[in-house]
Amino acid sequence: MPEKAHVQEPAGKLGILLPGMGAVATTFVAGVEAARRGLGMPIGSLTQMGTIRLGKRSDKRSPMIKDFITLAKLEDIEFAGWDIFEDDCYEAACKAGVLERAHLDPMKDMLKSIKPMPAVFDKRYVKKLSGPNVKKGATWYDLAQQLKDDMQRVKEEKKCRRMVAVWCGSTEIYLEKKPVHETIEAFEAGLKKNDPSISPSMVYAYAAISSGIPYANGAPHLCVDTPALVQLAREKKVPLSGKDFKTGQTLMKTIIAPGLKARLIGLNGWFSTNILGNRDGEVLDDPESFKSKEVSKLSVLDSILQPHLYPELYKDFYHKVRINYYPPRGDNKESWDNLDIFGWLGYPMQIKINFLCRDSILAAPIVLDLALLMDFSQRAGLYGIQEWLSFYYKSPMCAPELYPEHDLYIQLMKLKNNLRHLMGEELITHLGVAAKKTPFVVLEGGVWREAPPHGPHSS
Repeated sequence: MPEKAHVQEPAGKLGILLPGMGAVATTFVAGVEAARRGLGMPIGSLTQMGTIRLGKRSDKRSPMIKDFITLAKLEDIEFAGWDIFEDDCYEAACKAGVLERAHLDPMKDMLKSIKPMPAVFDKRYVKKLSGPNVKKGATWYDLAQQLKDDMQRVKEEKKCRRMVAVWCGSTEIYLEKKPVHETIEAFEAGLKKNDPSISPSMVYAYAAISSGIPYANGAPHLCVDTPALVQLAREKKVPLSGKDFKTGQTLMKTIIAPGLKARLIGLNGWFSTNILGNRDGEVLDDPESFKSKEVSKLSVLDSILQPHLYPELYKDFYHKVRINYYPPRGDNKESWDNLDIFGWLGYPMQIKINFLCRDSILAAPIVLDLALLMDFSQRAGLYGIQEWLSFYYKSPMCAPELYPEHDLYIQLMKLKNNLRHLMGEELITHLGVAAKKTPFVVLEGGVWREAPPHGPHSS
């Protein structure tokens, strides 16, 4: 039996900090409050509704995850965040149009009490948006200090013992790693010089990590996946995870592509297109922001299908992704996928998928799980990149010498096995009876019987 890790108890309140308080964040906050009041169920949340098998199947031990590990209770969560618009959480949720007023109005007082702090924002990085609720400062470094002051003030005013930050803001323009991102010394010098390769989201990440606060990046742009911020997280012993919440079309890809590879079914091409009308859709209408999203979405299939290992099946398959801004659809995203596949003797077949989803409804439980599991990671003494949380991301972070794991089922196994390991339980390998060296059975004349101890079928 593995040794159980020491995990501090989740005493006191947990503050969840939300950079960006639009559709995703307000749906998350309202949903947690609804669950606390018994007005709705946190469907889609592994931490609230998932189980975990322990031991052998015959042991019949499958507790709820929230009962197996020590997680912060929903009742102990406090919320705070930043946004470029001054709308409180209730007004922002009404404008987002994800949840109906019938669901929001019973919680109106609570939602109206959450007002966004002025945001760190620069239109160069999100060209389709502008708003009045923005901090002023001479340098990125000055703005980072203002964010750190905000974080400390929230912690004191809401009497939080611990904090986590989850980016729920818009997708920034595509940036590549530069020398300023290589070391924390270079990064801090860049903050003081307003280096254009540093974006507002990096300022939030720096402020949180340097304050000892775990940080999860829910968008596809470059942020905590830089050597400088990973280095800072190790020095401060802060967990990191990212990037880009896995919802909608990419979620479907990570479900279907592993099945194609498992059955060794070939792929000639995968065409994907979307229509989306919320703030995220408007932002992604800008080519530079879309490139950040495109890189994240395109990376999934190569990693899962491994064309270098299966060239006859997947070499040079064509993969196209498009996102179209269509205001009438609001948060109700629709995606279409066409897969040109081939099977036995190369005969062609097709799969067509039409997914009508609600983007923020799928993202809200991810925000909850990441906040609770990042807090759990810190209390368990884990820090740096939390690859075991890849389950939640389109473009998961991993160590530089590794490639990211995109297969949803492998990601889930890694997540649950990490929890088993930390809690001193045996890992699940699904070897079953073979793992116990049980004698094989043989078939003779249609009758099953155990093989002799030293017979030709014994192991």
